[in-house]
Amino acid sequence: MNTIHVDVVSAEESIFSGEARFVALPGEAGELGIYPRHTPLITRIRPGSVRIEKADGTEEFVFVAGGVLEVQPNTVTVLSDTAIRGKDLDEEKANEARRAAEEALKNAKSDIDLAKAQSELAVMAAQIAALRKYRQKK
Repeated sequence: MNTIHVDVVSAEESIFSGEARFVALPGEAGELGIYPRHTPLITRIRPGSVRIEKADGTEEFVFVAGGVLEVQPNTVTVLSDTAIRGKDLDEEKANEARRAAEEALKNAKSDIDLAKAQSELAVMAAQIAALRKYRQKK
């Protein structure tokens, strides 16, 4: 069977490392699907879910808060400051963080504050969407 090695790494730790049949993730210009022997590619990725179809046919979900994707014919590497395994996502914490970002948006005093709050809000909305998608798969 054809597989590709996948590594998903956050600033703190390796989140996933293993063989996969297929990887889907949120590219800058839309959803990307990566199969073994894909053309080499380096691109930025948006906040959202990385879906890994493992060699045994099971799926692993990882939420990433954006980052960089590198594809080589036999390896996929996802680098993200923040990456959380689907099973470790916490909806209550994500909703609290979203509310805090919404509050920061309302109270923004400068363009920099506004941009930071908008970015945080986008990441939290993507995390909540990823969590709901992960739960539906269970």
